[in-house]
Amino acid sequence: MACSATFATGCWRAIPLNQGSPAVLISAGEASGDHHAARMMEAVRRLAGDERPVRFFGLGGDAMAAAGLEPVAHSDEVAVVGIVEVLRELPRIRQVFRRLLEAAESRRPELAVLVDFPDFNLRLARRLHRRGVPVLYYVSPQVWAWRRRRVRTIARLVKRMLVLFRFEVDVYRGRQLEVEHVGHPLVDEVPELPSVWEREEHLPERPTLALLPGSRNSEVRRILPPMLRAAAVMGGGTGRIRRGGDSGNDAAPVRLILASTVDRDLVHRLVASSPLAGKDLEIVRSERFAAVAGSHLALCASGTATLEVGLLGTPLVVVYRVAPVTGLIGRWLVDLPFVSLVNLVLGRRVVPELLQGEAGEAGIAAAARELLSSRGRIDRMRGALAELRPALGESGASERAARSLLHELQVARECREGGRP
Repeated sequence: MACSATFATGCWRAIPLNQGSPAVLISAGEASGDHHAARMMEAVRRLAGDERPVRFFGLGGDAMAAAGLEPVAHSDEVAVVGIVEVLRELPRIRQVFRRLLEAAESRRPELAVLVDFPDFNLRLARRLHRRGVPVLYYVSPQVWAWRRRRVRTIARLVKRMLVLFRFEVDVYRGRQLEVEHVGHPLVDEVPELPSVWEREEHLPERPTLALLPGSRNSEVRRILPPMLRAAAVMGGGTGRIRRGGDSGNDAAPVRLILASTVDRDLVHRLVASSPLAGKDLEIVRSERFAAVAGSHLALCASGTATLEVGLLGTPLVVVYRVAPVTGLIGRWLVDLPFVSLVNLVLGRRVVPELLQGEAGEAGIAAAARELLSSRGRIDRMRGALAELRPALGESGASERAARSLLHELQVARECREGGRP
């Protein structure tokens, strides 16, 4: 089997072949990437078996560590969003970058798997490409939204791109790049649970709200405070804070759904300084799908979580806030009709989006009240959200990604053994 022309620079001839279990460098710098990468790693382990397991090392979070990652750095060290925010953390991010390169030099991976996180991972791809390391990219950067010129860079540095959305295949059409649509892992991961709306015919007098403020601490700092104030304006909270799993006859009117990557102390400080301090606020870290399905409405930060909420059929309002400078630059660079993945996948405005100044407590509360004032509005949104699951592709995305990874490992090994471009 001949090597791809993309890697005609040496096809690993400079690096001796690892005998035994193949080593793969993997890099995922965000909560969603950590989650998707972990599911792929688990599928690789099932497919490869115990005789010749694949050894993963690199950058990841708790989910990847549980799936067998040998960590070089934790994704929490680099998980920031926004231009201003990244500049603030740049020294630490550079340190993580150097540690990964040093690990690549000493461990000599046969393949690199880079998961989303493009500002970091594309720089890493460039350095790995120079060393002759073939790169499999899982979860395409959102080049269809901004910085489309990156497509050329990706085609030059990446051997194969695995995309989650069908429309992303067309973005790379005509490039010397292997592109495979594997589908979205959430189709398998988000169960089809009964919604609270299926049990209730009328609008609730005391609706239960789910707050999903993002997976990065920098997001939570900006998004959670106005969410909490909006929930208070709407009358949420009457008694005490409960942790997920607490017993109680009545559902808490406000459920705070937290990603594992979010700092607990930060959340407690933000809650303590909010109008809901000391009120009936349920903090949920596990069983989040059941908590969302059992809520009448979700206030959700833009990101992968919007797809999770949509797949559960829970009506939602999407909110997002970044530093003012980042917001101004984003409006100038981003050329999209929508920011939420729900609206982008469905190709029309299904859920309201509140950005920057619109995402204050008054705007959030007004949008939530408008939705909750009409059962017809709720039912129409839920009907549109039901289109998400078929739109995201067939089940088995993680296994398809794993098979592609194992294929690329085999190609890399045959190239190296053959010693030919």
